[in-house]
Amino acid sequence: MLDLRPVGYVIGLLLGALGLAMLGPLVADLAAGNGHWPAFAESAVITILCGALIALASSNGVGQGLTIRQSFLLTSGTWIILPLFGALPFMLGRPDLPLVDAFFESVSGVTTTGTTVLTGLDTLPAGILLWRGILQWLGGLGIIIVALLFLPVMRVGGMQFFQAEGFDTQGKILPRALDISWALLNVYLMLTGAIFAAYWVLGMTAFEAAVHAFTTVATGGFSTTDASFAAWPGPEQYVATIGMILSSLPFVRLMQLTAGQPMPLVRDSQVRAYILWIAIAAALVIGYRALVLGELSEDTFRNSLFNVVSIMSGTGFGDGDISAWGAFPLVVFFCVGAIGGCTSSTGCSIKVFRYQILFRAIAAQIKRLHSSHRVVSIRYEGRTVGEGVLDSVILLFTLFILSLGLLTVALSLTGLSYLSAITGAWTAIFNIGPAFGAEVDATGAIPDFPETAKWLMSAGMIAGRLEIIAVIVLFLPRFWRG
Repeated sequence: MLDLRPVGYVIGLLLGALGLAMLGPLVADLAAGNGHWPAFAESAVITILCGALIALASSNGVGQGLTIRQSFLLTSGTWIILPLFGALPFMLGRPDLPLVDAFFESVSGVTTTGTTVLTGLDTLPAGILLWRGILQWLGGLGIIIVALLFLPVMRVGGMQFFQAEGFDTQGKILPRALDISWALLNVYLMLTGAIFAAYWVLGMTAFEAAVHAFTTVATGGFSTTDASFAAWPGPEQYVATIGMILSSLPFVRLMQLTAGQPMPLVRDSQVRAYILWIAIAAALVIGYRALVLGELSEDTFRNSLFNVVSIMSGTGFGDGDISAWGAFPLVVFFCVGAIGGCTSSTGCSIKVFRYQILFRAIAAQIKRLHSSHRVVSIRYEGRTVGEGVLDSVILLFTLFILSLGLLTVALSLTGLSYLSAITGAWTAIFNIGPAFGAEVDATGAIPDFPETAKWLMSAGMIAGRLEIIAVIVLFLPRFWRG
């Protein structure tokens, strides 16, 4: 019999923390005097009360480490239950907002996808704008902790390879998890504070700087204005670019950097590949715009680099309509979005590490075909990649591609145009942010998508953020038989 008490206890505590986080937007609305604060007061009371009741009811099951099955339930349950309560301020603050829209916005925030159903951001209450930023900030921190603590234990998509970094936690989730979580939180706070200070110095208001710092470090992409970063076409975009790159690097390396050990970051082959691929993609887009469109200026360089990093990191900040640049840049963006950031970061998608493993596996297979008697091992940073890691990486690639195809077909069946369907599936599964097509609003929002499409995309965002396997396993009967 699967003991749900340890899972319920952690989720109850997380709900309590989520409810406390609602007090920030409450204060923001009180300070603005817009009369919207009761929505957050009611939401906070409901969320804290439910969290406390769940934690109290489950407290007698605390004391043992989480099993693998409980870890699966905790990761999936967290990303389903928290968005439900995170949707309360949207529903109570805007009674005209349907449940599907409120849940979609909350899921998009917690998964740091950044796709939105809301328009008229410039006129929304300060509390709602801040809440969107807080959801993404919490989601970004949460996915790092999940990636470092739980996914390796569950052997999801090659994450067990990173157990050698000193984060093997099976059977001893606590207190080891608390030590790692505090170290991560310190780095996360430092990075958030640095980005906030830079935005503020460059001319954003303190409120705008705070919200954009939250969503930059989380690589989430929610903004305080419909124009997104087109409202700041200057140095702010360079700050955002640097912030997005840093936030999509392995946080293990950032922790080592803050401890005075920069060389592991410099020598990390995943980091070097990530920077190189960004440079190549940006060069392709800039070259196309210069040679084909005749656009060559500092502005061309800046917003091309900004948008490449925004898509590849999965942040989704916008700077104008990039689909107007032509088909070739759009293909480049589609490809880099399917790559994503580094493993154990707030970045999205399949991740650079897994592409490196895949390319090494292909190269090894070619060598075997050329010399059938030759023994070829796959190595990564001086270590042999085991069959289990390789199998899980290939499985993850297969599931991502299949999920992209299936979700595209499902979205097409709801009546969406082909471009809207495929980019809607792309942005959901890979947690990227922007979508393109006839049904997409000029601001990039998707309020006109059918309700069924929004539910499907919500499921896609959760599955993609948890790297699909962690969700699929819950539907296997033998998982529950234990």
